[in-house]
Amino acid sequence: MSCATPLTDSFDRRISYLRLSVTDRCDLRCAYCMPERMQFLPKSEVLTLEEIYRLALAFVARGVAKIRLTGGEPLVRRDVMDLVRALGRKLGDGLEELTLTTNGTQLAEYAQPLFDAGVRRVNVSLDTRDPDLFAQLTRRDRLAQVLEGIAAAKAAGLRVKINTVALKGLNEAEIPQLVEWSHAQGHDLTLIEVMPMGDVDGERIDHYLPLPAVRDQLEQHFALSDIGDSTGGPARYVRVAETGRRIGFISPLTNNFCATCNRVRVTATGQLYACLGGAEKVDLRAALRSDQPEAALATALDEAMRIKPERHHFAIARGAAPAQPRHMSVTGG
Repeated sequence: MSCATPLTDSFDRRISYLRLSVTDRCDLRCAYCMPERMQFLPKSEVLTLEEIYRLALAFVARGVAKIRLTGGEPLVRRDVMDLVRALGRKLGDGLEELTLTTNGTQLAEYAQPLFDAGVRRVNVSLDTRDPDLFAQLTRRDRLAQVLEGIAAAKAAGLRVKINTVALKGLNEAEIPQLVEWSHAQGHDLTLIEVMPMGDVDGERIDHYLPLPAVRDQLEQHFALSDIGDSTGGPARYVRVAETGRRIGFISPLTNNFCATCNRVRVTATGQLYACLGGAEKVDLRAALRSDQPEAALATALDEAMRIKPERHHFAIARGAAPAQPRHMSVTGG
């Protein structure tokens, strides 16, 4: 598929990666992500799967080569595999990669269908292998399901990357063991700083753990060497000499990665956020449902490139409001 007008922002960054949310709903309630009594969107506001597919095609036509389906938890969306299979048929026809971020609770059921549809790798969120701490962090007792899902993904032939949010005083001491376990299973692991998105119960700063301090801790256990690998996202990678596998670091607070940003996010309601940490957005749902959707979408995507900021301005402090009022599950995390 030719791409006559690639998506390029005003800072000459080529946008080739779309994070596309199919739902804001989730079957976990991770304490750093959302409150226990999270109010999810009315289903009437959420795009249909057909509308999501049409949006994806519009992005591919403008040069987006990688689509990551997100949520909430994408695999709780009814009939989501219809969308995955439809997008999978575009692989090799403008779309180079279709991936998924999941909490793993549904993976045992969906791993093989995902592989059969053309997905070759998934990111699984896992902050601990301790059952009690898992239940505390997620407010749900589903660690066994997640571990079963990870095993099923590996058995189906999917490459798995473990995503771990580093949390001071919670999983801090366990991180070296998580690295050892992940690498022994054949999985890379990426560490993520907690992001100040949306109101949660309690203070995020109480558990904010800067990743430079985590790397110092890891270097007491492993020989780490910086490498230039990239999977299209914001992670910076190191190689662990003892295992031969990688650790990624996503550090929006301590080591800004905006200069090489190649992505935008679309929510399940069709709002395109040009920056995870910004309020800049365009309404793709309105464009899709207009009298001339093709022209309206083209105009909206051009506007998104115009308003995409140079960088986010995440900060975290006691008593401070979150960087943005919307939760990660709404944005498409």
